[in-house]
Parts: sequence; C-alpha cells; structure tokens
Amino acid sequence: MVEEGKIGSDYRVDLKVWADLKKSAETDQLSDTVDYVHLNRIVKEEMAIRTKLLETVASTTLDRILSELELVRKAEVKISKLNPPIGGNVEMVSVIMNRKR
Repeated sequence: MVEEGKIGSDYRVDLKVWADLKKSAETDQLSDTVDYVHLNRIVKEEMAIRTKLLETVASTTLDRILSELELVRKAEVKISKLNPPIGGNVEMVSVIMNRKR
C-alpha cells in the first residue's frame, strides 16, 4: 500500500532449516555446521529489498539459502507483517513457504 511505502512496516521472519548435522555433532567444528550468521545476512539483505508481496521476499530468501548454503537440504521461511493497516484489529499477516533440494 502507498501509506506503507511512506511510513514503513514492521516484520518478523522465522526461519527453519534442515541439514545433516551428524558430522558437526561429532567434530564440534563450526565449519561442519550451518552458518547461522550467513542465514541472518541473507534474511537481512532480502528484507532490505523493497517488494510488493511477502511471497516475493520469501521466495528469493529460500532461493539464496539453497544456493549459498550447501549443507541445507530444506528450508522454510515465515514472513509476518506486524500490525498491518487492513482496517481491523489484526496482530499480523503471514506467508509461509518452503523449498527443498
């Protein structure tokens, strides 16, 4: 909505990833596990890109996770717009998408 473009909106992003973590559990090495800093960077960068739909940012976020983090086999992202201006007392609206290799 035009108003949202002017005043901005607040969002919440919940992310789940599936990976084989057996090796990292055995080695206790950061290099053998999913890099959560990298995941956070992807989410922050994708959320910074202005889009019209939550579906768009959810899709691009999932694409990047699967292309940049080889250990991730499946990912799910839930993006919620908090207190959306839709003329009612609504806490949030959300989109959930998932993708796997």
